[in-house]
Amino acid sequence: MDKFRKTVLCILLLAVAVLTGTGKSYAVIDGVTGSTFNLSAKTGYISTPEGNSVFMWGYAFNGSTDFCPAGGCMQYPGPTIIVDQGTPVTVNLTNNLTVNVSIVFPGQDVSASGGVPGILTKEALPGGTVNYSFTANNPGTYIYYSGTNSDLQVDMGLVGAFIVRPVGYIEGNPATYKAYSHADSKYDREVLMFLSEVDPEIHQLVENGKMNQVDTTTFFPNYWFENGRNLPDTMVDAYVPWLPSQPYNCMPMMHPGEKMLIRFIGGGRASHPLHTHGNNHLVIARDGRLLESSPGSGADLSESTFTTTVYPGGTADAIFTWTGERLGWDIYGHTDPTNTGKVGADCTAAGVPLQPTEYEPDHCKPVPVDLPNTLNLTIGPFYSGSPFLDQTGSLPPGTGGYNSFGGLFFMWHSHNEKELTNYNVFIGGMGTMAAIVPLGMPIP
Repeated sequence: MDKFRKTVLCILLLAVAVLTGTGKSYAVIDGVTGSTFNLSAKTGYISTPEGNSVFMWGYAFNGSTDFCPAGGCMQYPGPTIIVDQGTPVTVNLTNNLTVNVSIVFPGQDVSASGGVPGILTKEALPGGTVNYSFTANNPGTYIYYSGTNSDLQVDMGLVGAFIVRPVGYIEGNPATYKAYSHADSKYDREVLMFLSEVDPEIHQLVENGKMNQVDTTTFFPNYWFENGRNLPDTMVDAYVPWLPSQPYNCMPMMHPGEKMLIRFIGGGRASHPLHTHGNNHLVIARDGRLLESSPGSGADLSESTFTTTVYPGGTADAIFTWTGERLGWDIYGHTDPTNTGKVGADCTAAGVPLQPTEYEPDHCKPVPVDLPNTLNLTIGPFYSGSPFLDQTGSLPPGTGGYNSFGGLFFMWHSHNEKELTNYNVFIGGMGTMAAIVPLGMPIP
């Protein structure tokens, strides 16, 4: 019953956010900005939807944020660091753990000072501090993580996202939104999909001080995350107070025709095949570099696919756009206003106008099947009562109710079936819902 109530609450909060315009902005990614970032490695706990909590290590941002007072809260994943191209970046890491820790920044030319030498970089001793400096020369999507005993410390939570905005980017001005310095990477909205997993048995051993019993070769995860949360918590607003160590959500929302930039990051030890329902997405970059045949040629080596495999420590950028193209029927349910309910030639002859992003060859085409009686359907909470975008219909009592604006919802999730569970409880894990919002409905 607790799991049921929590699921309903998640859906209700989503509906309220969409309809009232409250909550986070769905155009840009949450994170911390600037040029100097003071982080600390700390212990803490995260919550999972079936009622468990997991002991974690994590990076904390030592500054006041929307969800944590000054002094810093451990968070999973670590703070998403967002900087402008050309920014001289300094990251100061203070170690509040009982083991050495560090940070590596793949794709960056880093100088480290303080601490002690490690295999990959300078490490901070317990109670100590190490400093990392570099210039963010190349725009793109990157990862950062502990370079000390990474097989353990990444799984424990010492990992985060690092994003470099290209020259000319101005937050709040969508005309300037590009992931890279080429027009092929232009977008209207963006979403982070930081994919990771956790083996809770390892975490229990660490929590109980049994480090000598930890064997990372037996790694067997039972939790899978998008941005540090499991389904259905992925859909709840960012920075909700009951998830203080998991501030980031994952709820893609867009209008028809808009370009959604998906920033995939492999934040764990395993590969994850992330599938977007609705239609294909176009992978334009990997590991912070455009898929181009020569400098300046644009993403001419991009790949159209319905599932992108995200590798450990790797990143991928993809563009998702939805218009209903080639469905074979009119997604808007246009009819002849002079002959109510008639579609096809009657609708076309009546001069019913196209929607701005409508696929013209499907305009006025009827659904190619006979729709079943409502009483013969299993109604999900996101069904508006109509198969058409921007329309609603009658629903049996006690069904639907969370899509009164007539949007379309697609599940975006791992294509590895086991990864859709929370410690073997289905459905959960690495999944969320993406919403296509009618053109007339504002997205907060």
